[in-house]
Amino acid sequence: MDMQQEENTQIWTKRFISLFLTNISVFFVFYGLVTTLPLYAIGELHQTDKEAGLLLSGFLLSAIIVRPFSGKLLDVFGKKKLLVLSIGGYFICTVLYLFIHPFGLLLGLRFIQGIFFSIITTAAGSLAADIVPAKRKGAGLGYFTMSTNLAVVIGPFIGLLLIQYSTFNVLFIVMSICILAGGILAFTVNTDDLPKPAHEGKLTFKFDDLFERKALPVAAIASLVAFSYASVLSFLSVYAQQKDLMAVASLFYAVFAASMLITRPYTGKLYDTKGPQFVIIPGIISFAIGLVMLAFVEGPVLFLSAAIFVGFGYGAVTTSLQALAVQSTAIQRSGYATATYFTMFDLGIALGSYILGMVAVQAGYASVYLSGAGLLGVVFIIYLLRLAKMKPKKIVNI
Repeated sequence: MDMQQEENTQIWTKRFISLFLTNISVFFVFYGLVTTLPLYAIGELHQTDKEAGLLLSGFLLSAIIVRPFSGKLLDVFGKKKLLVLSIGGYFICTVLYLFIHPFGLLLGLRFIQGIFFSIITTAAGSLAADIVPAKRKGAGLGYFTMSTNLAVVIGPFIGLLLIQYSTFNVLFIVMSICILAGGILAFTVNTDDLPKPAHEGKLTFKFDDLFERKALPVAAIASLVAFSYASVLSFLSVYAQQKDLMAVASLFYAVFAASMLITRPYTGKLYDTKGPQFVIIPGIISFAIGLVMLAFVEGPVLFLSAAIFVGFGYGAVTTSLQALAVQSTAIQRSGYATATYFTMFDLGIALGSYILGMVAVQAGYASVYLSGAGLLGVVFIIYLLRLAKMKPKKIVNI
C-alpha cells in the first residue's frame, strides 16, 4: 500500500522525463532560432533590423491565432498523437531553413512553424498536467517548466556558438537533429491510463471549445505578467548595448535561468503545502524589484543582481499561475485550460513588445522597465482582490 502511494506521488517517472526532454528540444530550437535568425536575415539575406524583427512577430502571430483552437484539437485527435504529428511538422520546418532563402518565403515558413509550436506546447503542457500526481501539481509543473528554463540558456548559447565557429547550415542541421530526437521521445510517452475527454470527434468551435472559462481569470493575470516580461525578452540586449554592458549580457540570461532553477524545487513544494499565494505574492514583489533595478542599472553588478530577482520572480509567478489555471477546472479540460493560459500569455508578450517599444522610443528604456514594474504593482493588487483566496485542492475536479 505504501509502495503504491509512493508511486502515485512520484513525479520523475519515465514518461515525465521523456516529456521533459521533448520540451527541452522544442524550446532549444525556438530560443536558438529567435537568437540567430535576426543575424541570419541581416548578415546572409541583407535585410534591415526592422524586417528581421518580423521573423519573431510572424511566429508569435500564428501561435496566438492557433492557440485557442488547440484545446479542442487535442480532444478530437488525442494529445499524444497531435504532439507527435506537430513535432513532425516542426521538424520539417526546421529542415526547410536549409533550402528557403527568399525573405518572403522565410516569413511564411516562420508563420507555419509557429502553428506547430503552438500545438506542441499546448499538448506537452497538458500532458504534463495529466501525468503529474494531483497532490503534487505545483512541484510537478514547476519541474516541467525547468525544461523551458534550461532551453532559454542552452538554445542561444549553442546557437551563437555554432554560427560563430561554423555556418548557419550547420546550425539548422543541429536544430533539426535535436527536434527529431524530441519527436522520438514523445512517441515513447505512454498515455493509455490518462483520462480521455468525452467528445463526439467533431470540430465544433463554440466559446467553450476555444477557452476554459474557469481558467480565464488566472490567464488574464498571466497576460499582464507576460506584458511586463516583454521588457526583458524584447529589449534587454538593446538596453545592455546602450549601457555598455554587452560583455555581460549573455551572463544575464545564465543568472536569470540559474535563479529559476535553484529556487524551483522550494517554490513548487511551498505551492503544494502552503498554497499558491505563498509563492505568487513574493514572486510578484521580486519580479518588480528586479525591473526597478534594471531601470537604474549603471554597472554589471546591479545588472546581474537584477537577473536574480527577475529570474526568481518570473519563474515563481508564471509556473504557479499555470498550475492554478490547470487546477481551476476538471482534469478532462486540462488541454483547454493550458491553451487558454498560453493564449493569454503569448498575447501579453506580443502587446508588451509593441507598446513598450513605443515607450522606449518616446521615453527611453529605463521607462520601459519602470512601466513593467508599475504593471506588476497592478497585478499584485488584482491578485490580492481576485485570486488570492483560490484553493487549488478545493477547485480541482478529478
